[in-house]
Amino acid sequence: MTYDERIQHVSVLGAAGKMGSGILLLTAVEMADRALQPENKGKTFVLNAIDVSDEALSGLSGYLRVQVRKIAEKKIVLLRKMYADRKDLIENRDIINEYIFDVLNIVRPTTAIEAAYNSALVFEAVNENRALKVKLFSQINENGNPDTWFFTNTSSVPIHLIDEEAKLNGKVIGFHFYNPPAVQRLVELIQTGKTLPEIVDFAHDFAKNLKKIIVPSNDFAGFIGNGHFMRDGLYGIQEAEKLAKEKNIPLYQAIYMINKVTQDYLIRPMGIFQLMDYVGIDVMQFILNVMNPFVKDENLHSDLLDTMMTQGVKGGQYSSGAQKDGFLKYEKGKPVAVWDIQNKTYVPIAQFEKESDKMLGDLPDSAVAWKATLRMKNKEDVFSKFYNDLKKISTLGAEIALKYGKRSKAIGKKLVKDGVAHNDDDVNTVMLTGFYHAYGPINSYFD
Repeated sequence: MTYDERIQHVSVLGAAGKMGSGILLLTAVEMADRALQPENKGKTFVLNAIDVSDEALSGLSGYLRVQVRKIAEKKIVLLRKMYADRKDLIENRDIINEYIFDVLNIVRPTTAIEAAYNSALVFEAVNENRALKVKLFSQINENGNPDTWFFTNTSSVPIHLIDEEAKLNGKVIGFHFYNPPAVQRLVELIQTGKTLPEIVDFAHDFAKNLKKIIVPSNDFAGFIGNGHFMRDGLYGIQEAEKLAKEKNIPLYQAIYMINKVTQDYLIRPMGIFQLMDYVGIDVMQFILNVMNPFVKDENLHSDLLDTMMTQGVKGGQYSSGAQKDGFLKYEKGKPVAVWDIQNKTYVPIAQFEKESDKMLGDLPDSAVAWKATLRMKNKEDVFSKFYNDLKKISTLGAEIALKYGKRSKAIGKKLVKDGVAHNDDDVNTVMLTGFYHAYGPINSYFD
């Protein structure tokens, strides 16, 4: 089966979710582009958007229409070539509208998993529930096309377990998009010892057509991305709890301080607690529970996360993309308060910001904000000077930051040592590309 034949009939499971809708969008655009090739004129391309309820699927059409228009406007020159034989399409707006129609015409929203039985390719983007993934794949494998390939977007469940339990005989691969899939360039590719070589080849071709960067990860729970982030987040929680105890300050104040250090001192796009809110406290707890049974030398668990969940504070995002309140409360996307687990209420940052910042101390003059580094050509020199300057001062902020950087580096090194990542560069690429860090965790700044 050729690439184009494989992609003629595709299904996305969990298509109405945040990850699923992004995967659906990218796949629909790729399928439409293939359908518009001269050699494919007259062939039918079908993309089943499968989810649990009609209500969940109801907003897909509007989402796709808006996003496809944005994509079309950016590639109007290419679209003119694709529609060169359509003499009725003259103005750019006519070409764009026709392209939107062609993309949406491929998509078939449905609640019936049976629609996937005829698919040659199935993407799965349901939650991190191993039993559910196995159940869905098993049903399709037992009743559908024996040549179906399965691509799972899991960020934590070992692929070989899905393969074995669903009896897929090597027809599955981990193809982990980062959130949001339409924007993030990174894909973690996870194969097992049984994964068919032709699936790996197709995955590389598909990622290339989507203009994604592939980083291979070995088949260990959490892989590279969550393998680092989950441990990095747990360390942030531990440091906040330790700081609160040592300085005799409320935990919410310590959370603010650790969040500030991880953003301003480590030059990240957001602090560690803000990142946990973005991912979702509930999601983080779930992934840790998935990973923990496979780890022998550490306990991937946090009582604080359990408390937050018990108190109903989960973070995550609304369907609009707006941030839900978690460890931090947000107004117009900016943190304005921190959750107090003792009194079960948010405490405005303004009440303790000055005191906290004074405790942390001043940043060196060589400090640089993350956003300022995006177009910087001499990043390594800038970072080296900043961290050398940080080592020369004895403020609380500098002490926390240098310890945090060393811990982040140690986590990355252990992923390589344990055989999760192939090398240091792969760890760095995941954190640079998937998490937008200004530099990889495995570096010389924290030696």
